Amino acid sequence: MAPQMGYDRAITVFSPDGRLFQVEYAREAVKRGTTSVGIKAKDGVALLVDKRISSRLLEPQSTEKIFQVDDHIGAVTSGLVADARALVDRARVDAQINRVVYNEPIGIETLAKKIADHKQTFTQYGGVRPYGTALLIGGIDDSGPRLFETDPSGALLMVKATGIGSGRNAVMEFLEEKYNEDIDIDNAIRLGLEALYKGTEGKLTVDTAEIAAINAKDNRFRKLDADELEAYVKSVLDSMPKE
Repeated sequence: MAPQMGYDRAITVFSPDGRLFQVEYAREAVKRGTTSVGIKAKDGVALLVDKRISSRLLEPQSTEKIFQVDDHIGAVTSGLVADARALVDRARVDAQINRVVYNEPIGIETLAKKIADHKQTFTQYGGVRPYGTALLIGGIDDSGPRLFETDPSGALLMVKATGIGSGRNAVMEFLEEKYNEDIDIDNAIRLGLEALYKGTEGKLTVDTAEIAAINAKDNRFRKLDADELEAYVKSVLDSMPKE
């Protein structure tokens, strides 16, 4: 048996070089997932995802990658969608408990920390496996627009703009160059679509893109309808240089 094997099979055991192999494998599941983008604007948060329909026999609306957590919070995922759905269900319960107990909407950071703490426990105890999904959690609270990234290890980052999934490197390179903190929500959506275009190597279409926004005007999560989505995607595709 290879020396690595014992550490490979138990997520609670560190290898001699300080690695948790199962957590690393969970991160690989995220890297193989569809590309998702989150952008914080001065007046809201935009969440975008490439749904990547694998078969023409699938109904596109049945592939859900963007979730509403509360009136003012949304989440987008990459990796194992079933794992993400379980985490979103937990987040929804946490948000509702906060409303019942404190009679106010939950803070974005508070909720993100709760989810990250839960993910971390699944790297610490035997008999479980890490969640194979990363979540971008965005919304607006008393501190303004907020955007957080969680990974399978339970690490939590507050970010201005980020990408997860298979196109992460291309998305991050693009956002590092183009992102501006003074961007408004309309241009944040356009920037996010351009980032998706880069992350999917130009395979962006109306059928595969999905967008949600939380706007400071009403502090409410909203998925863009088909007409709005088509207008944004067409505008971005028209602006791209033709080969």
